[in-house]
Amino acid sequence: MSTSSFPTSVVVFALITLPFCAPDTFKAAVYEHAVILPSETEIPVSQDDALILMNKNIDILETAIKQAAGQGAQIIVTPEDALYGWKFTRESIFPYLEDIPDPKVNWIPCQDPQSHCWRY
Repeated sequence: MSTSSFPTSVVVFALITLPFCAPDTFKAAVYEHAVILPSETEIPVSQDDALILMNKNIDILETAIKQAAGQGAQIIVTPEDALYGWKFTRESIFPYLEDIPDPKVNWIPCQDPQSHCWRY
């Protein structure tokens, strides 16, 4: 039985070349943020109301990210649900989500932004 040495060769190559290609260190920032939550997560809101809430959280995150980048951070980690929060039902989360069309759809969002948006 013959075994391939390809995986071993790749690992050896990576261990030899990575120290020369990658920086030894990087500066990271982790930002924890008190998410502005919707007042009621059981009842669906309009997409406009969802966008208003998410934009408030984006504004806070943008300020923190710019500050961290200004201090040299190369990697910035934000909370998973930092835009809209948590504790939603299947129905009430939809206004906060974005429809992503099938890859087979020939769609250019900048030319036709309303073509594949959620309809309420």
